[in-house]
Amino acid sequence: MVYVTRNNQDYGPYDENALLSYVNSGQILLHDKAKSVSTNEVNTVSHFLHKAGLKPKVVHGGDLITQLRKIGTELIIPKDSFLNKQWLSEKRLLILAIVGLFPSVLMAIPMWDFGVFYAIALYFSCIWGLFFYYLFKTPQVSIKTTISVFFLTQLFVFVAWDILGIPHLNPFYKLIELSFPLNLFGFVLGVGLMEELAKAIPLFIIYRKAKEPLLPQTLVYYGLMSGIAFGVFEGVQYQMEVNTQLDYTGAFFMNIARLTSLPFLHAIWCGIAGYFIAFANLYPKYRMSLYFLTVAVPAVIHGLYDTFCGSILGMFIALP
Repeated sequence: MVYVTRNNQDYGPYDENALLSYVNSGQILLHDKAKSVSTNEVNTVSHFLHKAGLKPKVVHGGDLITQLRKIGTELIIPKDSFLNKQWLSEKRLLILAIVGLFPSVLMAIPMWDFGVFYAIALYFSCIWGLFFYYLFKTPQVSIKTTISVFFLTQLFVFVAWDILGIPHLNPFYKLIELSFPLNLFGFVLGVGLMEELAKAIPLFIIYRKAKEPLLPQTLVYYGLMSGIAFGVFEGVQYQMEVNTQLDYTGAFFMNIARLTSLPFLHAIWCGIAGYFIAFANLYPKYRMSLYFLTVAVPAVIHGLYDTFCGSILGMFIALP
């Protein structure tokens, strides 16, 4: 005699012959969990039937056509779900479909060079965004604010970098062309300082407009979004200019890096800034030092990475 367990509920006990008949009729499965009454042995239904010398044979529910008729078309084409628009409530399925099919949709749309690069960068940034939203969202996080941060950061950087040329006003930028250690100062006080300050500006604005103290995790999340936005802007520029001068293999690798790892690094560095901004406002007595760390810490890490990015040391700098 054995008990059959399904969904944490016990049924039976059944002797082996009764168990065999239930298996043959499809009411009990061979892989259902079972427990012997006499020995307390726990195994599958198949094990106990084999132990009793019984060989199950599940009866077919008619021929192929008969079985298909019994199954019905709803299992294959769920018309009711489409007619009732139930699929619109399956958010995870919709997100999965959008993420998976977006590149295929792009293939059917004629676009100029910039549009192609930007659309692909946008695609990868959305994947990062969903990942960050899943990990870091808080009740204070707003989708509207997230979208605003993402696109307005890009607009701000485009105006400041491409139209006004503000970064070039920083004299330390000239040092990046020199050898080490002078180029280190250029990457930290030039590239790192300007880029991390630009990415942090949306976070200062968000906190100024907040109607309640923001959790550190909330500003970390918005920092990640601002960083991804900058990564998109920078990635498209590099793909259209710098990467085109490389050989095929080098260009392919750098294009992938500019869509994946490098935007991720920009996001992490700006997330650090969000962390310090949040604490500066939670502990206003220490805001001067915390605001300094908001820009200084990401700028130093950024500069060190840019200086040594072509070496193993650069990878170790990026890991923290």
